[in-house]
Amino acid sequence: MDAFDVFPAIDLRSGLVVRLSQGNPARQTVYGDDPGAVARKWLAAGARWMHVVNLDGAFGDSDTLNRKALQSILRAAAATGAERRIQFGGGLRSLDDVERAMDMGVSRVIIGTAAIETPALVTEAIARFGAQRVGVGIDARDNQVRVRGWTQAVSLDPIALGKELVGMGVDTVVFTNIARDGVGTGVDVVATRHLAQATGLSVIASGGVASLEDVRRVRDAGLSGVIIGRALYDGTMDLEEVLTC
Repeated sequence: MDAFDVFPAIDLRSGLVVRLSQGNPARQTVYGDDPGAVARKWLAAGARWMHVVNLDGAFGDSDTLNRKALQSILRAAAATGAERRIQFGGGLRSLDDVERAMDMGVSRVIIGTAAIETPALVTEAIARFGAQRVGVGIDARDNQVRVRGWTQAVSLDPIALGKELVGMGVDTVVFTNIARDGVGTGVDVVATRHLAQATGLSVIASGGVASLEDVRRVRDAGLSGVIIGRALYDGTMDLEEVLTC
């Protein structure tokens, strides 16, 4: 990864582009029914990376429509003729799932629940594809890691999990403060920076980004990148302006 990257988010549910408030599927806002068109919009604004989440896969539901949506996003990225990269997570529970995503053209997978429930998957995936193409999602609420689409808590705090991941060869993680995700209350820079400093991991901040100042704070904290969702869809932030700054 470059020194700092901005990732517009495309969250998929039943093939639609949505945002959830604090990870709650009952608090869903639909922003479009054409994921490829959304991808083209972010690409036209200059995005080099996009962060795509298969919410149905994360919740353990059928994700056939989301797989088709991912294909349309990948086609949009390929059509630019330049290097545009897709980071993809949600429902990756086996090496076959990871291989399928890689074969489709995903640049980096983000393994979440399986990194805790089946840690051997992470080491196997890194051995096959390399640490630059395999990251892990650390999602937490009240300093407690959550899995299964953020619905279940486990007895780990983010730093303890991060240290375990370092031992498994992980280089990149996405850290999300669930309480801030999708509500525009500002990114949790303090906890995200603490995770990076305590583990040495390359950490991408996610959850609550609401302003250009949030992005600057993440960058100035020495973090690797930031994921922006609802603020882009609601129009309170302009992606081209963010990338310019």
